Amino acid sequence: MQTEQTPDHGGGIDAAAARFGGHRADWIDLSTGINPEPYPLPAFLPQDWTALPDQAAHAALITAARRCWSVPEGAAVLPTPGASAPIALIPQLVPATCVRIPAPTYNEHARAFRAAGWALTDGPADAQVRVHPNNPDGRFWDGGSQAALTVIDESFCDIAPDRSLIARAADPGTIVLKSFGKFWGLAGLRLGFAIGDPALIAQMATRLGPWPVSGPALRVGAAALADPAWAADTRARLDRDAARLDALMPAPAVGGTSLFRLYDVGVAADWQHHLARHRIWSRIFPYSTRWLRLGLPPASGWARLGRAISEARA
Repeated sequence: MQTEQTPDHGGGIDAAAARFGGHRADWIDLSTGINPEPYPLPAFLPQDWTALPDQAAHAALITAARRCWSVPEGAAVLPTPGASAPIALIPQLVPATCVRIPAPTYNEHARAFRAAGWALTDGPADAQVRVHPNNPDGRFWDGGSQAALTVIDESFCDIAPDRSLIARAADPGTIVLKSFGKFWGLAGLRLGFAIGDPALIAQMATRLGPWPVSGPALRVGAAALADPAWAADTRARLDRDAARLDALMPAPAVGGTSLFRLYDVGVAADWQHHLARHRIWSRIFPYSTRWLRLGLPPASGWARLGRAISEARA
């Protein structure tokens, strides 16, 4: 039987400011894995805001998604309001039995399966969830097992498209999740994708109802997914910035991706409090007293982060 993870998330700058002082605008949020240099917003049309989203815009986004991720022909594509919506719905699509979710990992999967009546197990199971790459340690799954229901969460996989398991989306009972907000840096847009078994995707579409994705999100998503040059430049920059962050930190990196780094800092709560005094918010975990996770700062935040880390070294 797996031990339950306490639900926790990055973000929460308002709460950090209330606890440590300052205004929201004073803070640098490194507690998430969101690209700090987002995709530039395209020009909007008035109907993006005033009209119900139309089928042509919906189809254009799906076409862009298929091309961007090389979605296999036999898999269905469903745009969703963020990746969190399908995470909550998937456990309701089939009868609840046992699910295997290797921990530690993103805790909303276990939370959603438990809420739908599933039992978590470390042994054989009818369902499995693999976060690929894993959050927070960045490990990739080898794809070597199968279950009647397989969920592959690729929310952070756009940093390494060559490692994607999107080909598995054509397998029966398989759903691959994509998050637009992280790599493209537009988490507030609330756009995600569920890709996979057409029967399961159809059930999910019915549960989401009409117009699950807004007109502005349809336009931004279609433009961004059809811009491979921006994506390539962004991957190169993220790699450079992740290496720069590793060079700044005195503690060893024990995992992560190019969107976030995971460090063994000894006493993580002390580090979080120290950085918070500099109005820098970081991520610690209920299952490890030693791990500190840092996202990448914006260009304007490197100097402050460097000063805070130098002070911690002293």
